[in-house]
Amino acid sequence: MPTTLTPLVQTRFPQQVVGTHHFRGQDTVIITREALSDVARFLRDDPALAFDFLMDLTCVDYQTFGRTPSSAPTLATPSPLPYYMNPKPVTEQWERLVDREAFRFDVVYHLYSSRLNHRLRVKVPLSVADLTMDSVTSVWHAANWFEREVWDMFGIHFAGHPNLKRLLMYDQFVGHPLRKDYPAHKRQPIIGPLN
Repeated sequence: MPTTLTPLVQTRFPQQVVGTHHFRGQDTVIITREALSDVARFLRDDPALAFDFLMDLTCVDYQTFGRTPSSAPTLATPSPLPYYMNPKPVTEQWERLVDREAFRFDVVYHLYSSRLNHRLRVKVPLSVADLTMDSVTSVWHAANWFEREVWDMFGIHFAGHPNLKRLLMYDQFVGHPLRKDYPAHKRQPIIGPLN
């Protein structure tokens, strides 16, 4: 197994890989939205990768990233060592590798290969102007509820999803509550039992 998995993806999709990141043994590859279906099938079917398990699929809203003291781009992270061993903070670089103004959201896929015991994070940047991307339910069935949750909480539409409807909020809920611009004190209609 190579020390990093990102060169395999970069070699196969040189025009679609926007950037890569490797930190503490974790690989991240950032791809274009249009390449998602092809990259997903490659990651699942290539014997050197064999990502047969979609562990998680989520979304990140970067609207306020780097604009508040708590979201500074460079943060000192505590060491994983216990406090009594004099740990030294590790400086991490939180770079998106895409234009923050052009791409507000990242849809993030956490993949695992049960046969080869390795992991990969795949990020797909999206702009507010077009929050539609392909569903990967045909590649990993576990994406079904994950995509419904991301649609419900962030408003990302997954084209080709077999049943894209709200999962956590009720049908009459207005908006997407995990967006950074969602009003924290917004009143919603309270729906009681139908009978």
